[in-house]
Amino acid sequence: MSTDRVKVSAEPVRFNDREATARFGLIALATDMTSERDLYRQLPQDHVAIHVTRVAYENPTTPDNLRRMTPRLTDAAALLAPLAPLKAICYSCTAASVVIGDAEVTDAIRRAAGPVPVVTPTAAARMAFRALGARRLAILTPYTVATSQPMAEYFAGHGLEIANFECLDLDDDRDMARVSDATIIDAALAADRPDAEAFFLSCTGLPAINVIAEIERRTGKPVVTSNQASAWAMARLGGFGDHAPAEFGRLFACALPDRAFGDAA
Repeated sequence: MSTDRVKVSAEPVRFNDREATARFGLIALATDMTSERDLYRQLPQDHVAIHVTRVAYENPTTPDNLRRMTPRLTDAAALLAPLAPLKAICYSCTAASVVIGDAEVTDAIRRAAGPVPVVTPTAAARMAFRALGARRLAILTPYTVATSQPMAEYFAGHGLEIANFECLDLDDDRDMARVSDATIIDAALAADRPDAEAFFLSCTGLPAINVIAEIERRTGKPVVTSNQASAWAMARLGGFGDHAPAEFGRLFACALPDRAFGDAA
């Protein structure tokens, strides 16, 4: 077909309001099968877009393998940089945020993405416990003991007390993504202690948001999970201060502490 058959439309081009959609970046592990679905389920879908990039990762889930992601984070964030401004970028790996460090993760991402708020599941969980007024925790992870131990040290180092800490002894995050609701409920209840004020169910790969309401109902205690805490922080950073889906726990009734994740985008 000759080009003389194509002409520019006479209709003026109109654009939607840039602020009509809250845009977030998500850096997920190559093996992550849970984060994207969980975050979309918890955020106000009609007003949110999550732009995902992935970072290379090799199982088993060990501190050494998790730490190897550090130099890859800047390259992953660079793929999100053209979408600026973003409300926040979430690095969706709890155990890696522990062994790399929240500040180091933030620095690596901001080297490519600029001064955007960076949400890690660990920092979001700490903000969640602060918002809930809980200091003494019952913690359940799907990891091995060796991968869980740095997490115990992380929370203790940030002034939180551990009433009990149990793990499921899995070393492949693809298996963690297949743990049943019944297993998570039973293991969380077994990890509970009378003096625990709240639960933390760790791992962005663990499909734990399904059982938050049931555990809260049966124990009377607030439940914080990795993906729930991240979604809560993202919602608040995105300007959704009243977004409170009851099925995902008491946390969504809370405000985010001031300047929890640095400068706003």
